[in-house]
Amino acid sequence: MDQYKRYLSATSSFAKIYIAGPIDAIKQTCRHWCKENPSCVNVSETSFIYCGGEETGAIVEFLNYPKFYLDDKEIFAKAKALGFKLKLETAQDSFLIVTPESTHWWSDRE
Repeated sequence: MDQYKRYLSATSSFAKIYIAGPIDAIKQTCRHWCKENPSCVNVSETSFIYCGGEETGAIVEFLNYPKFYLDDKEIFAKAKALGFKLKLETAQDSFLIVTPESTHWWSDRE
């Protein structure tokens, strides 16, 4: 570690957005949102398999990056804002956010 000029650490925290939709649209929305709201996210393509069907989508993850430290509430607030933007841009009815403490689901359906 002595060869590095800087070393930082932070309490581990994350918020993961689970949303169906076209991966290219999800990534492009993340690019624009992160530029407007200085952030860094990981985007992983995934498949949602459920009773009677399957959809493609993504897991969009915010991490507590020590260089740009955020507390749990700030990470969740950013994930929620991006989740609603993704829902709108991908014409989805719902999305899910998972944190170490809880899981949140928003849906337009009853």
